[in-house]
Amino acid sequence: MYAFEYHRPTSVSEAAKLAGQADDMKFIAGGHTLLPTMKMRLAGPANLIDLGQIAELRGITRSGDTLTIGAMTRYVEVLNSAEVRDAIPALVEMTELVGDPHVRHRGTIGGSIANNDPSADYPAACLALNATIVTDRRKIAADDFFQGIFTTALDEGEIITQVSFPIPSQAAYAKFRHPASRYALVGVFVAKHTDGVRVAVTGAGSNGVFRVAEMEDALSRNFAADALNGISVAEDEMNGDIHADAAYRAHLVGVMARRAVQAATLG
Repeated sequence: MYAFEYHRPTSVSEAAKLAGQADDMKFIAGGHTLLPTMKMRLAGPANLIDLGQIAELRGITRSGDTLTIGAMTRYVEVLNSAEVRDAIPALVEMTELVGDPHVRHRGTIGGSIANNDPSADYPAACLALNATIVTDRRKIAADDFFQGIFTTALDEGEIITQVSFPIPSQAAYAKFRHPASRYALVGVFVAKHTDGVRVAVTGAGSNGVFRVAEMEDALSRNFAADALNGISVAEDEMNGDIHADAAYRAHLVGVMARRAVQAATLG
């Protein structure tokens, strides 16, 4: 690695002030993406702002039909939260599939969605659950937040403070995991809301996480796995690599979507 200035603010306002003053800066949450890229010299910020000591960025609360999770809340806290398990059990079940114990004990929700890795799980949850991403400056609908691989609507120096999830009537996540990294080769999150069904796919799209409108329409009419028969996604919009080509990923989207619907109806 190389020399950089390390900052450890204890409030959002302090972090925002540092971000406004520091040249070439990066925020760090769990560090699972940033630190390896720094070690490989693929990233070289002159200033590193650690959000780990900001208490106001952590916590889980439920208010009516909305579950709100602080951006620096770690995955393990979601797993151990009775509030999350009661409100949106699919979030707990999905989080159990994230990485390994080390990742789940250090990784954060805010870090995951800010990074927007094309194979990450939480972007799919945010899209399917129609979440609102709250920052120190504004509120951003999940549909507007994710803008392509490793790209979001966040401006320079903008800090995610929390994520608000409307509580669905039914939801589930089905994931086909890479056996080593545990990232999703394909993951599908399905959520039934009062105004319809949302289906979000991660790991498969060439432009990152995306929704499948045809599946949503079919499931809004009939929330059953059989409603998805005959519906497919275009191969030319899928990612292909040494682990799975585009055709295989396109096939898996349908398989994982049906499994998610089955799990949601049984749950």
